[in-house]
Formats: sequence, C-alpha cells, structure tokens
Amino acid sequence: MKIKDLLENGRPSVSFEFFPPKTDAGLASLLDTVAALKPLSPTFVSMTYGAGGSTRARTVELVSRIKNQIGLEAMAHLTCVGHTKAELQEILGELRDAGIENVLALRGDPPKGETKFVAQAGGFSHAADLVAFIRERFAFGVGVAGYPEKHPEAASLDADLKHLREKVARGADFVISQLFFSNADYFSFVERLRTMGVKAPVIPGIMPVTDTDQVKRFTNMCGAKLPKDLLARLDLAGPDKAAVARIGIEHATDQCLELLKRGAPGIHFYTLNRSEATREVFLRLKSAGVVS
Repeated sequence: MKIKDLLENGRPSVSFEFFPPKTDAGLASLLDTVAALKPLSPTFVSMTYGAGGSTRARTVELVSRIKNQIGLEAMAHLTCVGHTKAELQEILGELRDAGIENVLALRGDPPKGETKFVAQAGGFSHAADLVAFIRERFAFGVGVAGYPEKHPEAASLDADLKHLREKVARGADFVISQLFFSNADYFSFVERLRTMGVKAPVIPGIMPVTDTDQVKRFTNMCGAKLPKDLLARLDLAGPDKAAVARIGIEHATDQCLELLKRGAPGIHFYTLNRSEATREVFLRLKSAGVVS
C-alpha cells in the first residue's frame, strides 16, 4: 500500500529504518529483528541503500522479504550516487517486480573516502531529478528527505528549504526528516515549509541515544546538534551504557509525545539495526495512548 494513503487514515504512523548487513548471518539476524517488530504493527519499515549502490542487491532482497515473507509494508531507499538513468530504471523495475510500492528518493552521500558528491555520467545530480524520473516511469509512492537543521552542504536553511520544495513540486508525496533532538527545530522547519506552500506530510525522524560517542559522530556528520542539557546528562553518565540508554529512551519518548500531541503525522525511528530502544519508546507511546 502507498505510504501516502497510510498517512491519511487519521492515525499516527510508526516506522522503523534499518540498513542492509554485510554478511549472510547479519541478514538472517536482521530479518529476525524485523519479524519481532511485527506484533507492534508498524506502518512501514524502510531499508537504506549503500553509497554507490554498494548494497543494492541486499536492499532489494530485504524489502522484498520484509513485505512478502514477514508481511510488513516496506520502503526501499534509492540514491543517485554511482548510477546512470538506465541503472536506476533497472533497479526500480526490480523493486516493482518484487511488489514494492514505495521508494525514498535521495541524492545520496559521496562514497566512502570521497568528500564531494560527483554525479555519475548519464545520471542525476539532485534528488528532485530522481523524483521526477520515478514519477514519469513508475507508480511508486515517493518519499524524500528533509533537514530541520539544514543539510550540511546547503548554503543556508532557506536554500535547503527551496530544494525540498522542488522535490515535492516534482512529485514527492511525503518527507522524512533527518534526526534531531530539539523539537523546536522540527516545528520551525515545518512552519517555514507551510509558509512556502509545501503541504506534504513531514514525518519526524527520531533516534534514541544508546551510545554517546556514536551520537556525537552522527550529529557532526548530518549537521544536527545535541541540546546542552541532554549532552550534559550523557556526559555525566560516562561509560555506563545502561544509564546512557535510559537517558536516550527518556529523551526520545518525551520528544515523540510532544511531536504527536502537536500534530506530527507519525514517528520514523532510526534503529541502527537494533530494536530494543525503539521498541521501548514505542511501548511507552502506546501506554500513553498516542499510538495504537
């Protein structure tokens, strides 16, 4: 089913994002993790796509198995990096033939070891071009990414918002935000988009902190920031992993409660292929009656 239709049913969506593992053992473990989430009835599960298509086969295999064997709606990420239009056409055909109905269209990050995005000859330079390409040739539901605190490469937040408006204008159905830890950034982001005439749903992306050093690396890479009070609590917990996870779960739960109560269309959890923290946050939200 198209995610855009699922977002119109009046209930907040809950979704989980995973990345393809490198080994067969990791693949089997991930499928078990996803299957364990089925009783929670997530709206959909998404699967990332390695730089330069490095996990292409596994991404297609995993979304197919998640939808057709486990029985959960699955969305495949697809990037412009390292692909010609002909290759993108082939990948999209594989996804269509596997019964996948939703794609997250991304420009993608430069391959490991490279610092600057370079378009493939015969390919695309921007996610908006990929969105239009998908719209012209396939019947997928199409999502795109948005950055509440600005894409690290964007000249300004205004410039970044204009790029996002273009992606929606060319056919995107919904937006999934990059992770953030201050809800004020999300609400300001959505308000500015609405002022610009962008009406597409913006699903906030949430990642419960489970490792302090790890989240510092992630925020440095994606341009997000950690609130001073949260950072102070994490630093105070030091190497106590259980304490860090507890702080992360509490902060993420508080974020989600406010987001949903103030009208966010759902929550997209960045799981890092681990379900424990996101499962706990989900159960707390369910207990509070804000998700079903």
